[in-house]
Parts: sequence; C-alpha cells; structure tokens
Amino acid sequence: MADPGMSVTPYWELTFDADGDVEGPERDRLLTQVTEHGVRDLVVFAHGWNDDRSAATALYRRFYAPFPALAPRGRLGYVGVIWPSMRFSDEPIPDFPKSAAATAAEAAPTPALDKDTRRALLSTFPDRASVIDQLARMLDERPDGTEGLTEFGRLVRLLVDAEPPGVADAGEEGEPAVFTGDPVTVCAAFAEALAAVRSSGAPAGFSIPNPWEGAKELLRQAAYYTMKRRAGTVGEHGLGPVIGQLAQAAPGLRVHLTGHSFGGRLVSFALRGLPDGVRAVKSVTLLQGAFSHYAFADGLPQDPGKAGTLKDRQRRIDGPLVCCHSHFDAALGTFYPLASRLAGDDRSCAGSEIAAVLGPRWGAMGHDGVQAVPGTRRLDLAAALAGPLPASGCVNVDAAAVVRRGGPPTGAHSDILHPELARLLLAAGRVT
Repeated sequence: MADPGMSVTPYWELTFDADGDVEGPERDRLLTQVTEHGVRDLVVFAHGWNDDRSAATALYRRFYAPFPALAPRGRLGYVGVIWPSMRFSDEPIPDFPKSAAATAAEAAPTPALDKDTRRALLSTFPDRASVIDQLARMLDERPDGTEGLTEFGRLVRLLVDAEPPGVADAGEEGEPAVFTGDPVTVCAAFAEALAAVRSSGAPAGFSIPNPWEGAKELLRQAAYYTMKRRAGTVGEHGLGPVIGQLAQAAPGLRVHLTGHSFGGRLVSFALRGLPDGVRAVKSVTLLQGAFSHYAFADGLPQDPGKAGTLKDRQRRIDGPLVCCHSHFDAALGTFYPLASRLAGDDRSCAGSEIAAVLGPRWGAMGHDGVQAVPGTRRLDLAAALAGPLPASGCVNVDAAAVVRRGGPPTGAHSDILHPELARLLLAAGRVT
C-alpha cells in the first residue's frame, strides 16, 4: 500500500503511462492484498487535471476522508489512479491553497505562462520544448497584426499533432475544429468568452477584448484535448483490463469507479476495456465529466444513425451510472462547447450565449448530464441523497447546490471536495 499519510486504509495506487501500461508492482500488490485485507467494496478514483502524483494524492486524501464515518461497518478499500495529466496553475481548486506562481500570475498584466504551467507543458509535450518556448514568448510580447496570432495557432497545432490520435467523442467530428479554424477568429472568440466569465455579475459595459487574451485559452484547449485523448486510452487499455484481473483475483469484489473531469472519461472508457463476462463494476460516478454528453447515446439528435462512442457500455455496470453536473462549471459550460464547435466562422458568442448559439450538440457531461439515453433519470442532489437511487441505468444529478465555487476561467469545475458527493458515491454503489 502507498502513502502512510493517506486519510483511509487500505489504500493503493495504480500508475499508468500515456499508453495505458500499468506499473506492474503496484498492480500486483493490489491483486494480492485486496483479498488479504478482506475488502468487499473497492472505490477507484481517477483524477482529472493534476500536475503530479503529489497533487493527485492530495486530492484523494481529501476526497476519501469522509468515507470511514459514512460507512463505519463497510469493508472498504481505496485506489487512487495516477495517470499523466496536467493543469494550468491559474485554474482555481477550491479548498486547496494557491501556489506562489498562481498568485503571481493573477497580478500579471499579460497571460504569460508561469514557471509551473511551463514545466507542466514540457512534461506533457517533452518533444516540443522549442515550440513551448516560442508560445510563451509570443504570449509575453503579443505581436501586432494578424500574422502573430496565425503563427501562434500554427505552433499550438504542433502540440496537438504530438499526441497519437484517440477515439473522438460522439458529437465531435474527430478533432475539434478549434485547431483547424482561423486562429485570429478562434482567439477573438475565446477572448470574448473569457471576458464574459470574468465579468459575470458585474455591471454591463462595452469593450472589445484583445484576441491575445484568448490565445492562452487556445493553448489551454490543446492541453485539454491531449489529456482527453489520453484518458480514453488509459481507461480502455489500462484500467479496464486491471479490473478484469481484480475480478479473477478476488471473486465477489465490488468495484466502484469514480472520476473527476477527464478522469470521468477514463473510468467510462474502462467499461470498454472490461473483459467479457466481468460484472465486478457495481457503480460509476462521474464528477464534472469533461467529455461529450452524448457518449452513451443510442443515437445522436443531429444524426440518429450514429451512436455515442460508449453506446450501451453502461450495461457493463451491475448498478447505476451517476453523472453529477453543475451550471457553475465554466470550463464545461462555456469553453468546452466553444472549443468543440469553433471552425473559423465569424459568429462570436460569450457567457450565457454559448449554449443558445451552439445548441446542445457540443455539451459536456459535467454541464448538463447524460443525454439521449432513454430512461435516464434526473434528480437534484437532495433527492438523490434521500434515495434510493435507481439500481441500474443512467442518473443525472444536479450537484449545483455544492459544486458552485471557483473563479475564472474554469469556475466550479474542481469544486468536488464535499461529503455530499462522497455520500452519493456510496449510495450509487449500495454500500452500507
């Protein structure tokens, strides 16, 4: 077991690389010790964007802390999934202290990359150091004219091309058009959306945002897109097979998967990687899932003959798929659909106009829940906790009562450290 400072025990970690290959000794310890510790219910949590193992472990320590008191007679075990992800240091995480770099970045007059974000980008794109240096310099200098933004867009595209292609979500025509459209138009649209998020609740005024304010958002989307592709790979080729091995090593073990942000995509794609006949997964709980809300759809509203990427995979769960969503999540309510849709046209949109202009086609799980799956239940958090939850199928839970804190640009996307969400996960898994 890892990390004696963890808030719960027994606790294990599973580390995967970008291809989904698991660290063998960690996997073997889990397979051996889960039975030795008499674990009946194993909670497996996959983080979203985190810089390193210590950040991910800190998240698990905080999230898991309420579980022993909530299920005092449960025979629980806990797993933290570690996979190669990253975050920009200016993205707020409620209940976690800001780094010195993030504090300095808030006071900076330009969207220059701070050292922590730069280091994370270099780790994520190790073969693109010179490209990252050029991008950082351009964000500092903001060259005049359209040529600078055009060159910036070309450099961002080099980062996107550095990652092997993954499986696209339903509702997205392969690679998001934000990387193939006119960079000047794209950056202007991001700048407008960012200005709207920052001024939410402030008196209305008129100004034309500088498109260089949106350039950093374009770079952010390149990192997000890379994380999103990796999450699917790690889930399908890494975590799914490990769950199959667990089912063999510990017959009767009940596995409960949960994931935040791209970690939600990771645990969902693990359902694709489950060996045939494995029924060990008893619940899946998505916390602000950063992937298409049509992923499980029988057919897309805009193309009924085309199914979601994970169509019917919820049937691999011997229990419910619970999707938590919140309209306070700006990362998924504003920037996700904008990045998914932008194709170089000249129609800009911002703030609350995003959904109206783009329509539901480009939405994310964590913004409005599972869509186009017949029989999906919709509950608010209070009703879900009053229970009982459905024993199977998809359940959308509006968690805005607690998932509501966080500043620009991501809003409440990372506001998940609430005992109510821990209770919801246990209720989904029927853990007593």
